[in-house]
Amino acid sequence: MPAHIELGKRGEQLARTHLEATGYEILDQNWTHAKAEIDIIAYKNGVIIFIEVKSRSYNYFGEPEDFVDRRKQRLLARAADEYIYLMNHQGEVRFDIVSVLFASDDSHKLKHIEDAFWPQPE
Repeated sequence: MPAHIELGKRGEQLARTHLEATGYEILDQNWTHAKAEIDIIAYKNGVIIFIEVKSRSYNYFGEPEDFVDRRKQRLLARAADEYIYLMNHQGEVRFDIVSVLFASDDSHKLKHIEDAFWPQPE
């Protein structure tokens, strides 16, 4: 498996562990619709949270969360709309980012950014 794929999987597992430890119920992981994949879909306090996990092994060009651009946000919003429709969810939704920055000694820094963005219409 390519190193960047393995890094992403490790980041998603760390994010899931963190979310569960802080009271989130994981509804789905790696849920896809059309061209979009939502890394983690969670539920807490009546809110469905769509979570993008970004993992990097360095931050020379920016923090991991900086790589969730407008295009990615629009893709996530389309997939989230479909998920909300399928689940007939009538409550609030939120978009979060979990950023995982790995160090060369295999330690990591995890940052959970709640309400990180609200996708803009095209």
